Amino acid sequence: MLDYKTVKKLLNSYSEITMSCPYGEDIEVYYLGEEMFALLYKDLHPLQLSLRCDRLLAKHLKEKFESVLGGRDLNPNKWITVILSGQLSEEEVRDLIRHSFEMTKKLN
Repeated sequence: MLDYKTVKKLLNSYSEITMSCPYGEDIEVYYLGEEMFALLYKDLHPLQLSLRCDRLLAKHLKEKFESVLGGRDLNPNKWITVILSGQLSEEEVRDLIRHSFEMTKKLN
C-alpha cells in the first residue's frame, strides 16, 4: 500500500508541477500550468488520489476495481478517484499518474 510520502514524491517527480491547498490543508492540489492534474486527500485512511482519466479507461477501471471510483467532487467522466488500499499495484498507480499528467499536458 502506498503511503503519503511515496505518493507525494511520485506527483512531484514531474517537471513544471506546482501544489497548493485551495480546499483546505487536508487536500493537496497538484497543477500543471493552470490545470489541475491530481488531488491528494492526505488525511483519509487509506489515502485517496484523484486523477484525470480518459473516459473509456475510467469506465474500464471502475468496472474492474472497487477501489477506483468516479472523481470525488469532480467530473466523473474526466476524473477518477483511486483509494490507495493496495488493490492497485504501485506500478499501476504510477501509470495512472503519468496518464493524468499527459492528459493535462494536452490542455496547456
